[in-house]
Amino acid sequence: MAHVDRFSVTMPPELGEGVRQAAARQGTSVSTWLTEAAADKLRNELLGAALDQWEAEDGPFTGAELEEAASRLGLPTSSDAA
Repeated sequence: MAHVDRFSVTMPPELGEGVRQAAARQGTSVSTWLTEAAADKLRNELLGAALDQWEAEDGPFTGAELEEAASRLGLPTSSDAA
């Protein structure tokens, strides 16, 4: 059996219900869903720190760079709004 770190988590009832529903939609346990959510949050924080460092060294991203990134990620761009 793999080593695990056990937590007791307290949250508002409506958030808990949302988590249970999301886990059920994905066909997974609440524990697995929360583990994946925590991993996503940590990755996002690390990415944010990396982007902050990049901008600190090279200056802010230009509008063109942000548009290209959005396009590559399949996200709406400002040209899509036009």
